[in-house]
Amino acid sequence: MPASQSSMSGAGEAGVRTVVWFRRDLRVEDNPALAAAARAAGEVVPAYVWAPEEDGPYYPGRVSRWWLSQSLKHLDASLRRLGASRLVTRRSADAVVALLDIVRSTGATQLFFNHLYDPLSLVRDHRVKELLTAEGITVRSFNSDLLYEPWEVLDDDGCPFTMFAPFWNRCLCMPDPAAPLLPPKKINSGDLSRCVSDELIFEDESERGSNALLARAWSPGWQNADKALTAFLNGPLIDYSVNRKKADSASTSLLSPYLHFGELSVRKVFHQVRMKQLMWSNDGNHAGEESCTLFLRSIGLREYSRYLTFNHPCSHEKPLLSHLRFFPWVVNEVYFKVWRQGRTGYPLVDAGMRELWATGWLHDRIRVVVSSFFVKVLRLPWRWGMKYFWDTLLDADLESDALGWQYISGSLPDGRELDRIDNPQFEGYKFDPHGEYVRRWLPELARLPTEWIHHPWDAPESVLQAAGVELGSNYPRPIVELDEANSKLQGALSEMWELEAASRAAMENGMEEGLGDSSDAPPIDFPQELQMEVDRQPVRPTQTPMMAGRRREDQMVPSMTSSFIRAETELTADFGNISEDSRPEVPSNMHLQPRMEREETVDGGTGNGVRMNGNHHQQNLQNNTRRVLGVAPSVSEASSSWTGREGGVVPVWSPPAASGHSDPYAADDADISSRNYLDRHPQSHTMMNWSQLSQSLTTGWEVDK
Repeated sequence: MPASQSSMSGAGEAGVRTVVWFRRDLRVEDNPALAAAARAAGEVVPAYVWAPEEDGPYYPGRVSRWWLSQSLKHLDASLRRLGASRLVTRRSADAVVALLDIVRSTGATQLFFNHLYDPLSLVRDHRVKELLTAEGITVRSFNSDLLYEPWEVLDDDGCPFTMFAPFWNRCLCMPDPAAPLLPPKKINSGDLSRCVSDELIFEDESERGSNALLARAWSPGWQNADKALTAFLNGPLIDYSVNRKKADSASTSLLSPYLHFGELSVRKVFHQVRMKQLMWSNDGNHAGEESCTLFLRSIGLREYSRYLTFNHPCSHEKPLLSHLRFFPWVVNEVYFKVWRQGRTGYPLVDAGMRELWATGWLHDRIRVVVSSFFVKVLRLPWRWGMKYFWDTLLDADLESDALGWQYISGSLPDGRELDRIDNPQFEGYKFDPHGEYVRRWLPELARLPTEWIHHPWDAPESVLQAAGVELGSNYPRPIVELDEANSKLQGALSEMWELEAASRAAMENGMEEGLGDSSDAPPIDFPQELQMEVDRQPVRPTQTPMMAGRRREDQMVPSMTSSFIRAETELTADFGNISEDSRPEVPSNMHLQPRMEREETVDGGTGNGVRMNGNHHQQNLQNNTRRVLGVAPSVSEASSSWTGREGGVVPVWSPPAASGHSDPYAADDADISSRNYLDRHPQSHTMMNWSQLSQSLTTGWEVDK
């Protein structure tokens, strides 16, 4: 991708008419494309094209579409106040064709837009520039989503970084990003008499009731984003380093949806947090200073997710370590359904999944718990979990979601070890020590004593009866025993390494088709039930499509009564037909033969890390030391509901917990944008071009105790 054509000097020629193409930059403040168009001595036509079919399986989910609809209304009102006539909206199956039609119908001579970095957008943007330039239209693009463009952050050899820590350190050593731009004072309205807008429909009748609940909890729009940022800076930020791991508290920023849709400028967040950090540093407030450092690192993780996606365009489909293509994932839609519905029998996992379905939100630490269980205990394909998060999260973000799920599945060179199972019981007592989170989302367990709340299967029968809990009836027994899951995971890893070694040996012997080499095979298909729940008809340019009914019976949050009896029956019937030998391999088109140095930074909460270096030869099977699998707790944290905060940002979806106890455990929280930066903030990756990874790399991760 060429460098940004972001020079905004000088006024344009008189009579110039510019179309500003809005996408995930739905704000008028610090919007370089809008600012450049407004400064030109001509007319501005703001436009938004809704073409979700171009995203294939990543058609936006219900809550994302609701947020987008509200944000566009807010943007339209803001543009009108600045003098624009209206926001031109188009519904199309081809965004480039729609843009060309808008340019022609308005007589515009320029098109300005801000960069995106996911592979679909990169291809689309290149096509836009080619097609419109051929029409004689001036096309300019700008950086609006990042502190620094991905091609600006390079190591001393001019190569992209392969580890998060040096990447972020280099960013912090670079000149500070430019100060955020103020909103334009005035926008000259363009002639829209020949430019028709389409009515954009983002919800159907069946979704309106649920969306009304979202409106009680969240306030989309760039001005509301500014209020949310101010509330966080003046409130929870100062104690962020201590409180970010508390369950059931408003200790995190909750800014990720605003950042995803571009309602909030990341440059503004960076500069304002920096000012707070400087103020607290001068006052000798070391805790506040450390809070700013940790919060800025979460900004860095968001930067890194775009950096990774730009350099790894297939990261949402393929594992970044070639040997993971041989891992025998369990293609079991029954397991997947039970996980989605919060019926696994592990209270912390089930509480998280029910919160996700009810609210469209999960704290970063609960995301760690449910995704780790999904990948390591159930051994389901990580792309299934990533797709479900995409369909259900308010802040669904392809770049961050892909990196998070790659990390938790061990698909990153510096990712979390796939052989480490996290025990939900231990995690529950770490991050929900009083059981408040579980009681909020699993009312059937609300009367259980805290001693048993995270492992009711061990509770005496008298305790269960007193609490009204009947395992297998109103709450399921564990779907998989952890010891059994641990044993099967170990067997799966052994199978993976054997297949990888056999494939490598076959290729070294001159056999072009290495045994088990599936690098060109497509990824495991998404389950049919997970295909986007809107039955879409092909979009015709002259039509405004209506959304069909959604397929949702299997995704409803189960009741606390007899639904679990039915579920146990389904599981028994389905599990009997599961064939262990029918599990397909995970394909990859990436052949990595790395020479890797593992660099780990253990941060004990003071910001001073102890570095541990060692050589790790991922491809050398003889030198690969197999770890003894153990069930170990993770350093994850939970947060479920929210209490009111200025700006109407945070919801309470169920009766608030009574206890005000603090969680004494520490963990990292990437609540801003790396919502799936799971557990340890390991943000390194193997750099690759469109078709392959480099031959040598360095890996590492960061751990906060």
